[in-house]
Amino acid sequence: MKYPIQKKSLADEVAARLSEQISLGQYKVNEQLPIEPELMKNFGVGRSTIREAIKILANSGLLRVQQGVGTFVDQLTANREPMDLRLKRANVRDLDEVRQLLEMKIAEKAALNRTDSDIATIKTHLQNRKRAAKEGRVEECIEADVQFHISIAEASKNEILADLYKAASIHLKNWFLQTHSDVWVFEETYVYHEQLLKSIIAGDPKKAWSIAAKILGHVSQ
Repeated sequence: MKYPIQKKSLADEVAARLSEQISLGQYKVNEQLPIEPELMKNFGVGRSTIREAIKILANSGLLRVQQGVGTFVDQLTANREPMDLRLKRANVRDLDEVRQLLEMKIAEKAALNRTDSDIATIKTHLQNRKRAAKEGRVEECIEADVQFHISIAEASKNEILADLYKAASIHLKNWFLQTHSDVWVFEETYVYHEQLLKSIIAGDPKKAWSIAAKILGHVSQ
């Protein structure tokens, strides 16, 4: 399926950059933004673009415009903030908790909706995971493990679940590298991952859910 590429306007780009600056703490809640001429100079755009960008962020609840006074930060996050940016700001422990909650539902849905192509992809990543663990290659093992679970997420056929899982996993990779200095946990949990694959192949959603929970329980011990 093909999707048309959405072109962002200058106002959208300025709004996104302002939103990022606010989320990173450059501007605090109730702090006034620079005046229009200064914003125009900072972003290299015209007055109309600045005004449209501010309107976008005001409509999203991020900014508050007080006529005759100025524009102020109303809150630190807006409902238009890109999920990727929000995940970058998240605590890794919170991210991991979200990832874990997703994995059981994803496993259940994959058992119901997987295709032969999905199964082949999941098998490949599991084999790569096993090989990397056997050879003691931690970074490759982590990558294969992440790809194994991502392929299950894609097999769920729920694009939102898959996108959320992929986004969370991307930001957790570095944390995994810091917390896993060897491959023992990957070797210890291989049998459970193999069982998870078998339950997905068998089309057994209850068992897939149960095994996913068992994997998470083992890893968090």
